[in-house]
Amino acid sequence: MTSVDGVPVRVVLRPIGNPLPLAFLGLFVAALSFSALQLGWIGTSQSHTVALLVLVVSVPAQALSAVFGFLARDPAAGTGTGLQAGAWAALSLATLTSPPGAMSSGVGVVLLAAAGALLVPAVASHAKPLALLVIGLTAARFAVTGVAEITGSSSWLTAAGWVGTALAVVSLYAALAFELEGVDKRRVVPVPRVGAAAAAVSSGAQGDIDHLTQEPGVRATL
Repeated sequence: MTSVDGVPVRVVLRPIGNPLPLAFLGLFVAALSFSALQLGWIGTSQSHTVALLVLVVSVPAQALSAVFGFLARDPAAGTGTGLQAGAWAALSLATLTSPPGAMSSGVGVVLLAAAGALLVPAVASHAKPLALLVIGLTAARFAVTGVAEITGSSSWLTAAGWVGTALAVVSLYAALAFELEGVDKRRVVPVPRVGAAAAAVSSGAQGDIDHLTQEPGVRATL
């Protein structure tokens, strides 16, 4: 219970599960699958299959995570996963509608723009260094892939594959860390948090309730 201009207001909060493990596992599937293509672990003839499966598995997982990120009042998580869902969908659709192994300057420009856009939620995630690392690596992966698409360089494509492989490893670790934290209600493996993110898991409910009237959806305007 709180008050606005002296009028009692009741705000009902519903706990939800942490959506980040789902987002990071979707990212793991997408990053590793496209890296397998770029590094030649599987033939380019499989590009349409990979793109279709990423479109079916990873994009919905990240889109759903974006929705619950905003519902959890974490705009950085919602924005970051939403942008990733859109970028992977764009890359998958472009791959599906192009000949196997084809490069596109248009796709490269979109990926570079997505990489730049991801810097916003990356910076906003500074209180959660692990999430910042995942989003930052995703931005780097899109940027390097974008340069490869624009230049048609096999060297840049290989670099994109290795950045994607590193991203897959980090995202898998992040998914495991946040999932265990959510299930066991304690830190099982290192999940660094600083500032507001550290206070959010240690100060109890009262710390969040004190600022409810300043939250979007409660205050009068965004």
